[in-house]
Amino acid sequence: MISIIAEAGVNHNGDESLAHALVDAAHRAGADIVKFQTFKATNLVTSHAQQADYQTVNTGKAENQLAMLSRLELPFEAHFSLIRHCEALGIAFLSTAFDDESLEFLVRVLKLRTLKIPSGELTNAPFVLRHARSGCKLIVSTGMATLAEVESALGVIAFGMTQELDAVPSMVAFMAAFASEKGQEALRNNVTLLHCTTEYPAPMPDINLKAMDTLAHAFGLPVGYSDHSEGVTVPVAAVARGACLIEKHFTLDKTMQGPDHKASLEPQELAAMVQGIRNVEAALGNGIKSPRPCELKNKAVARKSLVAACDIPLGAVLDEHNVTIKRPGNGMSPYSWWDVQGKRASVAYQMGDLIHE
Repeated sequence: MISIIAEAGVNHNGDESLAHALVDAAHRAGADIVKFQTFKATNLVTSHAQQADYQTVNTGKAENQLAMLSRLELPFEAHFSLIRHCEALGIAFLSTAFDDESLEFLVRVLKLRTLKIPSGELTNAPFVLRHARSGCKLIVSTGMATLAEVESALGVIAFGMTQELDAVPSMVAFMAAFASEKGQEALRNNVTLLHCTTEYPAPMPDINLKAMDTLAHAFGLPVGYSDHSEGVTVPVAAVARGACLIEKHFTLDKTMQGPDHKASLEPQELAAMVQGIRNVEAALGNGIKSPRPCELKNKAVARKSLVAACDIPLGAVLDEHNVTIKRPGNGMSPYSWWDVQGKRASVAYQMGDLIHE
């Protein structure tokens, strides 16, 4: 079954009550997982780090990232009540760490068993290694990355998952781990890649869904899609193309103040996306080309048989003048057309009777 992550991200605006409302909305929409972002702003950015263009546009405020992110922190203590809330509703809780302290909190304190490495951290090799050594399953987002950068990150992960803690990290060691049978097995068992376009909203010409195929063929790993486009068309299309996991930002109200609200789905849109994905998932079927159960009753109605084109006396020679092909389809197959030509009628037929020689 395709997993659907409703990405609450920082759309709680630092308000714990709003975070709980997002959990409720994700559950009502039918998502499998609701995901937040865990960070300490001072651990994440310097005071000189500027906003991305989309952040300035979406917030309507030009400021540095530190000022913006400080307002969007989800306090560590808030995570406990959110997890309890998720457990009560039966929706899984997930969060992405953006700094070492937050990662340690998610793994050692909250004891999450799945982690997501965000696109911006893909080249942060020490941070990727800490994820790999966590013992958790990993979802790895690949926005902004080249295929070589994805391979390098997978090398770090393979190393972290297969080598002892005292093993010395290096590019040579990472690539050796990636190339090893043990490393490949660890990746297959523990890693899902996400294709992603890191822009908010992502323009349709830059989505490049076919890159999902490239990732799957290059690495032999499950591949999903993290969507930043407007609407629900692309994530539904990604499922039809083989995505095993979909992640999509959502908000309670696109007009709220904050960097991600405008590029997020509102609850009714999230519900529509979930339903669209479930419909496509059901429609994909098993790939075997055979009549489906619902079709069987229609075969006789829609197909044709050999029938008498006119009254045919007993013993008359059957030919193209007195035998034709018409509905219904519960008589002799039109494939028998050539077999009956020249035969003598074994019974008398009235016009329209099914031929049964």
